[in-house]
Amino acid sequence: MNDINYNLLRNALNASSMRQEVISSNISNVNTDNYKVGQVEFETLLNKSNNSLEMKQTNELHIGFDDLTQIDPVVTKRTDTAVKENGNNVDIDMEMANQAQNSLYYNALVTQMNAKLGLLNTAISS
Repeated sequence: MNDINYNLLRNALNASSMRQEVISSNISNVNTDNYKVGQVEFETLLNKSNNSLEMKQTNELHIGFDDLTQIDPVVTKRTDTAVKENGNNVDIDMEMANQAQNSLYYNALVTQMNAKLGLLNTAISS
């Protein structure tokens, strides 16, 4: 499907799913020596790209926008903090809050995706 909204929703769902895996890994390594917290960056990359959105000419006869759907989530490690003496920087309370926030975000994205697909279904059925 070549719909920018659908593709952005799909990428956001993938980022949220990846974030859930990273948070789960962080929680499961709460007692691992020298473990550094992983985090997923997607929304910040999307905002940076959106703020610098410029029209680009790909052909002398065509004008188009940057493709925001090519932004992929990135997993990084937070290494600048240490919560425990063993070098582990997992803050279980923060991870649980991140998990709850990500769950709400994922559910909102699923609702948006269902609405988008419902509109397409209505258009096809008519």
